[in-house]
Amino acid sequence: MERTVWGYCRVSSVDQNLERQQAAMRNEGIDEKHILCDKASGKDFERRTWNLLVGTETSAPLLRKGDLLVVLSLDRLGRNYTEIRKQWEYITTEIGADIKVLDMPLLDTSTTTESLDRRFIANLVLQILSYTAEKERANIRKRQAEGLEVARAHGVKMGRPTKKYPDNWQDVYIRWKQNRITAVDAMRELNLTKPTFYRLVKRYDGKA
Repeated sequence: MERTVWGYCRVSSVDQNLERQQAAMRNEGIDEKHILCDKASGKDFERRTWNLLVGTETSAPLLRKGDLLVVLSLDRLGRNYTEIRKQWEYITTEIGADIKVLDMPLLDTSTTTESLDRRFIANLVLQILSYTAEKERANIRKRQAEGLEVARAHGVKMGRPTKKYPDNWQDVYIRWKQNRITAVDAMRELNLTKPTFYRLVKRYDGKA
């Protein structure tokens, strides 16, 4: 069976342009009808066109054994390297198709030549990239936590400042609780918005 070469392009939002990626696919000689695109976030793989390529629980994948999937860069697949590795392994192992990343020649499992070496090198590079990305995320979280600790140690309060009670709060609060005035009257006397009034009430009542 003759191999089909598919091109996959993605941008994160509807107002972004796919032309540069599509042109790269055409330069690879990919038929226009085999260039598929998504305008969706790269945070996960829940995308309409991607699901057409790899299939779902209720639909068969367009990709078949021996086919080649081409993307311009790895980040066009997504931002989560852990998920990218899972999808990569599914495509190359379960489906039996190949993947080629144009701007990173080492990420090419093409079966045309040196099949085992290419696949091994591509998988190794992907694991290194995944480890590096996860390590950087962990370092960022660590730096953020350390920054918060330093700020707290210097008396910096984090989060939204606590709203203070107006000077006449207790008098108005008691009259409102005794049904001598309405909540609207209480808000007007205290010069508070409805959300702030009820947030202060909740805190005053010990429920926040």
